[in-house]
Amino acid sequence: MRPKTPAAPAPEAGPAAAGAGPAAARATPFAARLDEHAERLGSLVCVGLDPHPGSFDGRADDFCRRVIDATLDAVLAFKPNSAFFEAAGTDGLAQLATVVRHVGGERIVILDAKRGDIGSTAAAYARAAFHVIGADAVTVNPYLGGDAVAPFLTDAARGAFVLCRTSNPGGSDFQLLPVDGAPLYVHVARRALAWDQSGNVGLVVGATTPEALAVVRETAPELPLLVPGVGAQGGDLEAALRAGLDRRGRGLVINSSRGILYASDPRDAALRLRDAVNDARRLAGRSA
Repeated sequence: MRPKTPAAPAPEAGPAAAGAGPAAARATPFAARLDEHAERLGSLVCVGLDPHPGSFDGRADDFCRRVIDATLDAVLAFKPNSAFFEAAGTDGLAQLATVVRHVGGERIVILDAKRGDIGSTAAAYARAAFHVIGADAVTVNPYLGGDAVAPFLTDAARGAFVLCRTSNPGGSDFQLLPVDGAPLYVHVARRALAWDQSGNVGLVVGATTPEALAVVRETAPELPLLVPGVGAQGGDLEAALRAGLDRRGRGLVINSSRGILYASDPRDAALRLRDAVNDARRLAGRSA
C-alpha cells in the first residue's frame, strides 16, 4: 500500500471557506492544473468510482481504494459518484471523504454530484464538495442559471464541469431543442464561456455524441471537456478524440467507470484505455 498524504483540516465556514480572498487569487486555475497533470502524466483517463451495491465484496471505501492503488499510474483523474455513497447514509458520506483523501492530491478528483441550486444552498453544496469532501472539481447542472453555478467558481483552483450534452438517451429531451438557430446545448457551452472568468469552468459532453463534441469544441476551443460514455454506454473512443481534442492534443478527460472498476484486472484495463487514447491521439496528429 502506497503512503497517503494526510488530509488538510477543513477551513472555517464563511467567505474563506468558499475560496474567496488573496489565496484564491494566487492559485493556479483549475483548468491549467488539469492540463499540467495531463501533460506530465501522459494520460487523459479518468476512473469513475461508482460502487454499485452488490457488485463488490466488503465496504465501498475499501473497494475504491484498491482500485485507486491499482490504477494510479495510468490515470489523470478519479470521479467518485456521490449518489452511491450518499445512499449508505452518514457512514457512506464518511467513506466518500476517505476515498478522496486516499487519492492524496496525486491525481485530480472530480466529484460527480450534478449539483444545481441557488444562493446560500449552492454555496453550501460548494463548501461540502470542496472543503468537506475535498474534491478538486464537481459536476454542476446549469438549468437554474449563472447564480446556481457561481458559488462553485469562487476559488480559481477548484473547477466546475457544467452539464452540456450528456450521454444518456433522455439528454435529447431538452438539450437538442432549437433556440435562436442552435440547439440548447450550444447555448449552454456559450454561457459557460462567459462564466469562465477564472480558468476553472469545464463542460460535460458524452462520447456517445461525437458530432456534439465537435460542435462544443468549436464553440469552446480552450475549455476542458469531461467525456463519459466510453465503454459500457457504447461511445466511440476514436471518434470522440477526433472531435474533442484541443489544439495541444489534450483538453479531454475520458471517463470509464464499469469498464475499469469491475474489470478482472483494473490496472490492466486502465493501462489499455490509456494506451488506446494515446494511440488515437497520435493517429489524429496530436501526439501524446
